[in-house]
Amino acid sequence: MTQEMVREAAPRSYTHREVIKILSGLLLALLTSMISTSVVGTALPTIVGELGGQEQYSWVASSTLLTMTVSTPLWGKLSDIFGRKLMFQLALGLFVAASMMAGLSQSIGMLIAARAAQGLGSGGLSALVQVILGDVVEPRERGRYLGYTGAVFGVATVAGPLLGGFIVDTGWLGWRWCFYVCVPLAVVAFVVIQKVLRLPRVRRDTKIDWWGATTLTGGAATLMLLLSLGGHEFDWGSPWTYGLGTLSLVLFALAIPAERRAADPILPPRLFRDRTFVLASLASLLVGIAMFGVMIYLPQYLQIVKRLSPTDSGLMTLPMVIGMFVASITSGRIVTRTGRWKAFPVVGMTLVTVGMWLLSRLEVGSSSVVIGVDIAIVGVGLGLGMYMLLLATQNSVERRDMAVSTSGVTFFRSLGGAVGVAAFGAILSNRVRDELATMLDARSAGLALGTPDAIHHLPPQVQDVVIQAFSSATRTVFLVGAPAAALGLVAVLCLREAVLRSARSTAEPPQ
Repeated sequence: MTQEMVREAAPRSYTHREVIKILSGLLLALLTSMISTSVVGTALPTIVGELGGQEQYSWVASSTLLTMTVSTPLWGKLSDIFGRKLMFQLALGLFVAASMMAGLSQSIGMLIAARAAQGLGSGGLSALVQVILGDVVEPRERGRYLGYTGAVFGVATVAGPLLGGFIVDTGWLGWRWCFYVCVPLAVVAFVVIQKVLRLPRVRRDTKIDWWGATTLTGGAATLMLLLSLGGHEFDWGSPWTYGLGTLSLVLFALAIPAERRAADPILPPRLFRDRTFVLASLASLLVGIAMFGVMIYLPQYLQIVKRLSPTDSGLMTLPMVIGMFVASITSGRIVTRTGRWKAFPVVGMTLVTVGMWLLSRLEVGSSSVVIGVDIAIVGVGLGLGMYMLLLATQNSVERRDMAVSTSGVTFFRSLGGAVGVAAFGAILSNRVRDELATMLDARSAGLALGTPDAIHHLPPQVQDVVIQAFSSATRTVFLVGAPAAALGLVAVLCLREAVLRSARSTAEPPQ
């Protein structure tokens, strides 16, 4: 194994004003990426109803998460080689091009392909924001800046559904503007980054770990295909299921020796000897399952079961967003003052578990107050826990592993989201089909479920049965998410708390 040769400028200190300028550009790009996901959430029932039908619902959402997941570790490594700024701008440009293609989609296949390309860009943006922030801010001060990141996530989560609902409800705009609306924001973010981001040059004599990249991304992609297509395109007990499952396991198994032998691995094996990295990655994976399950499938419940318009369903997410916003800002500032962080993810994962269980008890007649309280609990939990796991990891690893560890934790969170969306989509569609078959018997054969508006124009007796079926299926989805969050709580409890460092780097062996 050849030793990596590094010639790096000495880390410089940044003033608070300089950090705020850099952060403004990063968060504007991150806001653009996040809005592109949340703006589509409320519009997905209408989009999929027009282009492909409800059976394609999970694919439109999971294709973005799939590519975002498998590309995240690659962006971190590429930024080590070619520079943070160049890779960040490349990710932003790819995202803009994919958004335009999504808006021009004429078929469900074209839309899914465009969404997959969007995911590639989003993977770079979500990972590199945290990597760049880790480069310019010391660990202890990083708490409050990560709080701002959580706040942006909350703003995007509420602004997206509201904007998406408004666009869909406005006849002269149409759902295609859900994708076009992000383009101006992305262009402004590109200009801001070009002007304010100045990082020391890092020159590395290294190679890209192609074999590790192939096995890791291939294993994740195969797993997503299995979860997304199982129960739709083939039976769970079919040769396709066993074949894809075996292939995924083989690829992940091959990734282990590939990463051990690589001169500069995508996910260095030494990271998996770090207790904090392993537990934070596991907790992040489980957080992703719960978070994306709520973000993707709650709007469907609100629009189909509660008969809300896209705009009103967006407004119903306000309690979750406000809770996330306040919790992330407050916890970030407290961590900066005290250097202590573990209590926040513990409380956060507890609240997410409780919130998912409460959501699993929603009925057709559940009041808006009950729904608001339930999702507010989930929002506070996510605000307290999600970014603290990343902060704990950055505090634990050496400076040379900043990018790969940050990308690694983000990878596992995205993997959890992709697994959650795909698995929940399979659960939801199968439950709806089974409920309809039970309640309508033979009359459910050939019943086409389009947009929420189309469902609400079905004959009254059939419409009531369909709504009951969606209500029961949604409860099952959230009920499955509760144990996942509980396992995340166990992982967080096993973390060892270390006071956040006040120096921007740890002691490293001489190069």
